[in-house]
Amino acid sequence: MFPYRKILELHSEGVSLRSIATITQHSRQKVTEVIKLAEKRGIIIPLEEGITDPWLEDFLYPEKKQENSGRHVMDFEYVHKELARPNVTLTLLHDEYVREAKSVGKIPYAYRTFAEHYHNYAMKYKATMRIRRKPGEILEVDWAGQTLSVIDPDTGENRKVYIFIATLPCSQMFYVEGSYRMDLPSWIRLHQHTFEFFEGTPQILVPDNLKTGVTKHTSKELILNKTYAEMADHYNTIILPARVRSPKDKASVEGSVNIVSTWIIQGLRNMKFFSIEELNDEIWKKLDYLNNRPFQNRNGSRWSAFLEEEKFALSPLPATPYRMSEWRTAKVRPDYHISIHSMFYSVPYELIGKEVDVKISDSTIEIYFNHIRAASHQTLYGKYGQFSTLKEHMPQNHRLYIEQTPEEGLKWAASIGDSTLTIVNFLLETYEVEKQALNAIFTLKKLERKYTNYEIEQACKDVLKATNRPTVKSVQTIIQSNKKHDEEKLTEPKSRKMKEKYGFTRGASYYGGRNK
Repeated sequence: MFPYRKILELHSEGVSLRSIATITQHSRQKVTEVIKLAEKRGIIIPLEEGITDPWLEDFLYPEKKQENSGRHVMDFEYVHKELARPNVTLTLLHDEYVREAKSVGKIPYAYRTFAEHYHNYAMKYKATMRIRRKPGEILEVDWAGQTLSVIDPDTGENRKVYIFIATLPCSQMFYVEGSYRMDLPSWIRLHQHTFEFFEGTPQILVPDNLKTGVTKHTSKELILNKTYAEMADHYNTIILPARVRSPKDKASVEGSVNIVSTWIIQGLRNMKFFSIEELNDEIWKKLDYLNNRPFQNRNGSRWSAFLEEEKFALSPLPATPYRMSEWRTAKVRPDYHISIHSMFYSVPYELIGKEVDVKISDSTIEIYFNHIRAASHQTLYGKYGQFSTLKEHMPQNHRLYIEQTPEEGLKWAASIGDSTLTIVNFLLETYEVEKQALNAIFTLKKLERKYTNYEIEQACKDVLKATNRPTVKSVQTIIQSNKKHDEEKLTEPKSRKMKEKYGFTRGASYYGGRNK
């Protein structure tokens, strides 16, 4: 194997090209070529142990394997640079590569293999940088220690503004935004703005152990805020908070805090702002300058490094943004309701006295017991003290009471028959007090417990034939009479058969006659 590593190490120690050629027993021209390629690709000395001669050969001469395969050779550098341009995708570049291969009579790689080769190249390209982070792997987030302020135009008082910072350690690209609050809704909203700014999401989020995001973090246990964890799941990323009192776990964002404090916070210290929008506009102007500012120790800037080396590795944004929800616990009251923001929502009455988990969003209230959803309601707005009650959550006696309405009465009567509906309508029109009419109707409805729908309808029909002023009592009397009459009809044939079977006729001898 060619001694790539030894050549680079000798060169970093100041050994002349002639001496390196002599030591490695290779031509000075070849030694010069390797050193120039390494410098062009951004390889930094000292090399890590994992960077071996085979690794360096694949990185410096990626076309060697392709030439052995007989396929059309990919121009990795061209692909890498073109991907940094707006709206240029790997699919487009593969299409161009296929057309180029066919024009020279070569066999092209399929898209999947093309993408794999490029991905391996890009990962090795980034691995040569001094900050050993994989592209798109981590996003570190935190609040800056210093704050800015906005003047309230109504009162003239200064209102504190907290500064949120997010950093991609691989490219060192960062995002900054001011916020009036450091609460959970603000924390979630700022993450969403960050993902939109980067046009993608990382594999891992590394926050500090703030109460807005982390409920509990010890060496044995990690409990994340439910809303924060849900947001991360929506964006297909995971949360791994930095260890307590371990700033090295988020060294990049710590370094960004220092840069932001100097170039943005202190840079705006003498300016006056009268709205958060005005302040953020200035923050983003300075942010744009910092992200495009050239690196001191290597070529390019944060922005160019992001486009060339990291953007391709971020996961795409979901089709719809995350809808903010809040989790809290509540105890079910004796009236089988829970209270959320002074509004009341029902749950199954069996949960009275139990602790339940509640997921609150702008549109729905979802209630969970033992991780199973027990109820769901539309979120109530307006006057405090409103109730959202579902019938299926009520005990049977409560359900019967709530169902005693004219509409329910008419609905029941219609399900029985036309005669029953006529009597119910008559009762509603006759009684001056609606409550009395409802008592009469639902007394009539109790006949369902003993009689069939047919028997109720027949009794109502018979009552209407007899009078044009029907009452519940008359229906009860008729239905009892009809039932008794039907039972007698059923028993009469049986009685006749019994007499015929067991009766006998006395002979003439019984009356003093003689049998012939």
